[in-house]
Amino acid sequence: METFAQIVASRSGDPAVGLRFEDREWSWDEVVREGAARAALLTALVPEAPTGRQRHVGLLLENVPDHVFWIAGAALAGAVTVGLNSSRSGAELARDLQHADVDVLVTEERLARLLAGADHGLPAGRVLDVDAPAYAAALVPHRGAPVPGPDALPPADAVAMLLFSSGSTGAPKAVVVGQGRLGRLAEALVGRVRLRRESVTYLCMPLFHGNAVMLNLATAMRVGATVAMVRRFSAGSFSADVHRHGVTFVNYVGRALSYVLSRPEDPRDRTSTLELAFGTEASAVDVARFAERFGCEVVEGYGMSEGVFRVARTPGTPPGALGVPAGDADVRVLDEATGQECPPAVLDEAGRLLNPEAVGQMVAIGGAAAFEGYWRNPEATADRVRGADFWSGDLAYRDADGFLWFAGRTSDWLRVDGENVGTAPVERVLARAPGVLAAVVHAVPDPVTGDQVMCALEMTPGNPFDAEAFGAFLTAQPDLGAKEWPRFVRVTAAVPLTASGKVDKAPLRAAGWLTDDPVWVRVGRTASYEPLGGAGRQALAEDFAAHGRSALLPAPQR
Repeated sequence: METFAQIVASRSGDPAVGLRFEDREWSWDEVVREGAARAALLTALVPEAPTGRQRHVGLLLENVPDHVFWIAGAALAGAVTVGLNSSRSGAELARDLQHADVDVLVTEERLARLLAGADHGLPAGRVLDVDAPAYAAALVPHRGAPVPGPDALPPADAVAMLLFSSGSTGAPKAVVVGQGRLGRLAEALVGRVRLRRESVTYLCMPLFHGNAVMLNLATAMRVGATVAMVRRFSAGSFSADVHRHGVTFVNYVGRALSYVLSRPEDPRDRTSTLELAFGTEASAVDVARFAERFGCEVVEGYGMSEGVFRVARTPGTPPGALGVPAGDADVRVLDEATGQECPPAVLDEAGRLLNPEAVGQMVAIGGAAAFEGYWRNPEATADRVRGADFWSGDLAYRDADGFLWFAGRTSDWLRVDGENVGTAPVERVLARAPGVLAAVVHAVPDPVTGDQVMCALEMTPGNPFDAEAFGAFLTAQPDLGAKEWPRFVRVTAAVPLTASGKVDKAPLRAAGWLTDDPVWVRVGRTASYEPLGGAGRQALAEDFAAHGRSALLPAPQR
């Protein structure tokens, strides 16, 4: 099918169970008709589309049925859904609403308070609370609204969604997702994630994020599979939900697998119905452990809300590598300064990168035409589009066999003793340390020049940080370079995450070693670590002052 709206409309009349939520379920036909009612309500609230663009509907909702119904309804109405991140402050959400030109906001009681007092510019009549009696009453006249016919559906070049980036490295950008791209993507992903009519997907990642919409909802809708949805991801409920619903497929991002694995195993897990977990950013160790625990396959892939290209694992892909570009995409690793292709990575027997000059940015040669841009953000769009090429903003290196390895975001570069260091290879090493649930590596300033390596560790329950054992572990790792050793180690109860489950390094970088969490500092170039106390912090401040770099010191956290 050519568009996402056509996929939605195709489920009209389908009696199979389409959506399950808590103790309720809806057939796909009912989902479409709920969408048609909301399409009619939207048209009543905004009779004329704004000049030069479609109607925009902001969705400040958790994973509740109305989130699905409005995604379907907006598609049928030829409107644009704008996913809004509930982890942002009221002022930030107001900025997002205005930037995305939202005409109608749909929210719920527990989230509406975020906007109290915020200057979002919408009149009260265009802010809908799905928990309020007035909302149900407003839908009554539109029950039974017809599903638009093929000629009334939006064309392929219409915008379907605006998906905000996580904002972990700056102000979020609204990625434009067209009707045609989303429709084609759902068609292609059906085979990639192996969905079929009898599949049951587990939708636990937030629907304001492209991962949940593209890999789960749209793809399940394409084949008429059943979507078992929960309000939000819960590691404690994951296993029980899989067995309750007979889940066959789950998508994930970030540290989701790690958190599931930190919970006690259910005796039923080894013989679960789960067939495939598909996602990104899980460690090789967690991939193997999750696959063994649930008797399923776990597939890691690289993709982005911006589309353009993806990287897929193929037979023979080394553990920890991203894989190779899918299809006929010409993806190269280019030096950001010169624009020239980086040399192939030289790896030793342990897989350690020996030539850091191999690290560059992944660039889709000739791929700029496939990028639909960022909404009302020409500067950010121009940063991705250089001539005919698309610059992804992600770092990687390519080995001699052509496999790509992730090396972090462009903001994850560290300059240690005159050498560039990517954070992702170091994180892969630290994630193997005994007792470590999550390891996050980021830069902190060096008193003299460049950066030093700092990591934040979240330990598994019942495994306190042991500095001596940690130093011994690092010593034994052949793939950890001398300049990659963490200078500072922060032990935190929970690493910060964006609402989409990705690690948020911004607060870690801002705090540095000035945090109430325990911080350990490496003793010279030995394997020993000692607690960083007040005297140590003062000595660091004096060292920065002596070299005229006090302005780079982390700010005390409130």
